[in-house]
Amino acid sequence: MSSKSLSCFTAYDVRGRVPNELSEGVAKRIGQAYASVIQANQVVVGNDIRLSSSEIKSGLISGLTDQGVCVFDLGECGTEEIYFATKYSRLDGGIIVTASHNPMDYNGMKFVREEAKPISGESGLEEIRSLAEANLFSSSKRKGSLNTLDTSKPYIEHLLSYIDISNLPKYRIVSNPGNGGAGKIIDLLEPRLPFEFIKIHHEADGNFPNGVPNPLLLENRISTSQTVKENKANLGIAWDGDFDRCFFFDANGNFIEGYYIVGLLAEAFLKKSPDSAIVHDPRLIWNTIDIVNNFNGKPVQSKTGHAFIKESMRAENAVYGGEMSAHHYFRDFFYCDSGMIPWLLVCGLMASKKKSLAELVKERQKLFPCSGEINRQVSDPEELLEMVQNHFFSEIRKIEHMDGISANCGDWRFNLRTSNTEPVVRLNVESYGDAELMKKKTSELLGIIDGG
Repeated sequence: MSSKSLSCFTAYDVRGRVPNELSEGVAKRIGQAYASVIQANQVVVGNDIRLSSSEIKSGLISGLTDQGVCVFDLGECGTEEIYFATKYSRLDGGIIVTASHNPMDYNGMKFVREEAKPISGESGLEEIRSLAEANLFSSSKRKGSLNTLDTSKPYIEHLLSYIDISNLPKYRIVSNPGNGGAGKIIDLLEPRLPFEFIKIHHEADGNFPNGVPNPLLLENRISTSQTVKENKANLGIAWDGDFDRCFFFDANGNFIEGYYIVGLLAEAFLKKSPDSAIVHDPRLIWNTIDIVNNFNGKPVQSKTGHAFIKESMRAENAVYGGEMSAHHYFRDFFYCDSGMIPWLLVCGLMASKKKSLAELVKERQKLFPCSGEINRQVSDPEELLEMVQNHFFSEIRKIEHMDGISANCGDWRFNLRTSNTEPVVRLNVESYGDAELMKKKTSELLGIIDGG
């Protein structure tokens, strides 16, 4: 069969519209290619709550077993459960069928090797793509098998190991999975914790009756914020569909940018593990670098994206890594990201410091005000990046191109990049203690972007 380009492959995973870009047949080819590249004998698979996920997973399993792989199916689960099962069960790899926070007609896959090691375009994903596109597979002489697997009990025990339950007050917490997969894990944790959970959009539903689970969308924050205020809760937490990211709301219902949570957790880990490396992405950096330097850590910048951050984490043996987009990575979680560990840690910090979340981040918000991530669809992203760079040429003191444009303009900076997973450009702006300057420069940049 002649090769055909597969547009569903990104820089670090698979994302595409179903069925035009990603179908059961394409999923089978990806499974065959993965097995060939990884040389896997035993692989765990699972799927998120999307309506197309079971069908895509069936194609994936067919491709894996055709190549002789013994497949363990975790069923409906979160991305981090695949990471955990791969490491805990000592398997050769793991694949989760998910499109995370993408629109409803999308689906995708994330891949790991043994010990939950990431696979990116620079570490095997391009080979998988090439083989899947060529589609020149012959079935293994030995047919693989399909088995079920349940690692929920040890996974829950692992999550609870990050906190001292005896020190936790009876916090009232608003929990919003957005009809994604996080609700099941909250239900498993609830009997072990002293918290009162106020659950909204709790049941998993791939029809997304309350919108696609993406708390970065302003309209998706309203329900969590209002519920926090109405119930006088101590904290609000929301997740994306596969719950590898979690988002925080303080007791006043205010959304807390993930950037400040990165700094908060970096400080906490450096107090326990001095001189350790902390990995961060290039989008918003000054607050994180300042905190890491203050606590004698080593700030390490990585390209944006879960596979790249994990690779940097392993290379540096970093104790913690964080992206401002609410991905948080932990050395003790196999250098992988988790959407459950961060909120448990934040509750632990609130308890130990006897402070609210707002009090924990207030000073850092003033020192390094930021725009939050702003997304725009544009017709020619590369032309836009060049236009922006030329516009600010006289102000730019230092520029990096690790991930789009990262421009240091003295007392303010910005990062403008094209998304690896969506057809948009993403803008982030921050300043040294000058919120008005940050807002002014954000407006100036948006004027160029929207007019370009």
